Amino acid sequence: MPGTEKGIEILARQCEHAPWAVSGTVRLEYRSRLDGRVDWSLALPGRGDTWIVCLHGHGSHGDQLFTRIDLRADWVPAFRGRGLGILAPNLRDNAWMGPRAAHDLRHLLEYARTGFEARRFLFFSGSMGGTGSLIFAGLHPGLTHGVVALCPAADLSSYHRWCRSNQAKTPVLGEIADAIETAYRGTPAANPQVYRAHSALANAPRLQMPLVVVHGSGDRTIPVEQSRRLAERLARTSRFAYLEIPGGNHDSPLHGPVVTGALDQVLEQM
Repeated sequence: MPGTEKGIEILARQCEHAPWAVSGTVRLEYRSRLDGRVDWSLALPGRGDTWIVCLHGHGSHGDQLFTRIDLRADWVPAFRGRGLGILAPNLRDNAWMGPRAAHDLRHLLEYARTGFEARRFLFFSGSMGGTGSLIFAGLHPGLTHGVVALCPAADLSSYHRWCRSNQAKTPVLGEIADAIETAYRGTPAANPQVYRAHSALANAPRLQMPLVVVHGSGDRTIPVEQSRRLAERLARTSRFAYLEIPGGNHDSPLHGPVVTGALDQVLEQM
């Protein structure tokens, strides 16, 4: 059922027939009215009007939740068992919630309200997805009813600098820094106002929704200091919780009781 939203044009709403697809999954194809870019999102309605927004990690795509075996095994049953709908946008691939990605997602959520009768959105994502969740929450708190951010970066300017400083020993960090510069059309030095507007750390006063951040202290992809700084800034916020996993690596927050614990904590407070 094609349709429109002010910032995007829905081109197609089709059943997903991929072998990994969960029954009932719909693929939305849309065109951004900003620049004409065609992109897509997966949508899986639940039993109520609360939807999970699951943003993928760097180097992955909107189907990561269903095609990455560990996330499919742990996260999908947790979401489905609670009757939650799932929205998993591709969102311009490695966009790090830059201005264009944030524009598209805002209007995609507005479409979900009319097309799927979604009313509340809980962002649940890790790494680049967790980073994007925090950024979007700071930009659009009225559309963000809860957030679980796993191993996120809270401030892209300082994270970009850290990536450049460590890219010689960890090449993927150079790729991440390149992607950030592409999404934000330049370095933090070149576009400081844009980076600040998309900094969860700078927008911390707007993060009043139920929010849980989880990070491993031994993370070598996104340093734990990113979450620690945000935790310090939000220490007096009543619906904020921070959990640090001693010695945990980048993937440690993605599995185990922490997943369902964080999910239920935010749901109870929404």
